[in-house]
Amino acid sequence: MGNERCWNPEIERADRAALEAVQLEGLRATVRRALRTPFYRERLTGAGLTSADDLRTLADARHIPETTKADLRVAYPEGLLAVPPEQVVRVHTSSGTTGTPTVIHHTRRDLDAWTELVARCIVATGAGPADVFQNMMTYGLFTGGLGLHYGAERVGLMVIPSAAGNTTRQLRLMRDFHTTVVHATPSYMLHVAHKMPSEGVAPGDLFLRKAYLGGEPYSETTRRKIEAFYGIDVYNSYGLSEMNGPGVAFECVCKDGMHIWEDAFLIEMRRPDGSPAPAGEEAELVMTTLQREATPILRYRTGDITRLLPGPCPCGRTHRRIARMTGRCDDMLILNGVNVYPSQIEQVLMRLPEAGTNWQILIEKAGALDRATIKIEVLPGVFTGEVKALEALKARISEQVRSETLVRAAVELHEPGVLPAFELKAKRVTDLRPKE
Repeated sequence: MGNERCWNPEIERADRAALEAVQLEGLRATVRRALRTPFYRERLTGAGLTSADDLRTLADARHIPETTKADLRVAYPEGLLAVPPEQVVRVHTSSGTTGTPTVIHHTRRDLDAWTELVARCIVATGAGPADVFQNMMTYGLFTGGLGLHYGAERVGLMVIPSAAGNTTRQLRLMRDFHTTVVHATPSYMLHVAHKMPSEGVAPGDLFLRKAYLGGEPYSETTRRKIEAFYGIDVYNSYGLSEMNGPGVAFECVCKDGMHIWEDAFLIEMRRPDGSPAPAGEEAELVMTTLQREATPILRYRTGDITRLLPGPCPCGRTHRRIARMTGRCDDMLILNGVNVYPSQIEQVLMRLPEAGTNWQILIEKAGALDRATIKIEVLPGVFTGEVKALEALKARISEQVRSETLVRAAVELHEPGVLPAFELKAKRVTDLRPKE
């Protein structure tokens, strides 16, 4: 490999010295903008950083205080705005389901830079003007829909802004317009697969070549399950609204980690104690915007757990790669003293030949102990009336989960369609333990 087409080959294949020079210039520009905001002016001056000229190397970024989601909520709605309001052309916010939302303002230049990053991602997967792109993500304040939409248009794909939901309509659009590329959550792609037989649609009736999946953590086993069912290539995508949304990092045709666009973002890997983690060690991803004008964000603790992959990518791009997300710091479950991520359980479930497309975890208290119950839909042929066979399958699932995670869990088997389906991000865990 190494001859794949790039959207911006000069920067995507820049050597490390040139890339770090761009990063340092971007870091200084970001700090200058941040000093104009009430929130960061107080933070930075309190840390003794009163001028961007104080940053002589990229290593000096560690003197900048970290930013958390709670900080962004405190700054709501305009505490992080670094430009006059009349220069803002769009606002995106988080859902705000747990309180005050986080808000990101964008200038016209910010949106253009974001679109360019997404264009890089799309071209890195081998897609181009001959493709038809169906965007099955939510539009609106959520960044998933609009982010990929404008990037695909810039590359020249024909875009179908179908948004989320209405699976019958999605399948009709896919057939009628010969959709070749889709963007969705992994749980929704599994849901579509489950609904296809009842809609009279087989994978061979579609024209799909690629799917871009994001919006929620998912395992490599789930990727392979989706690829096998549809007969397509699935590409992992990473984004978060605080750093624009989709387009922060994306897999190339090598599908060996996601290239994170380092001219736009300075990245650090943070251990729980705040110390830096070396390449290869799982840690929390910390990010700083390097291009954004309206809402500069410094050393943002994403809460996402990943690791830097060592070595160059065969595609020739020099921007470093991160592994798929293991989970989030706040998604980690502690069950009877054992730490486990839902994605670890998913990895086990999706390897099962009997597994359907949907599953959930219920957590309760049984006296002083935590009790976990895994509910999983299985293929219709599993329910043959043989009680011993069903009990053996439940015992096998429970043992495989225990072997993988050290967690003992009860297992419930369900017919397809019994568990709640999710057209957006799947809610996999219901924790009914009393809050301390």
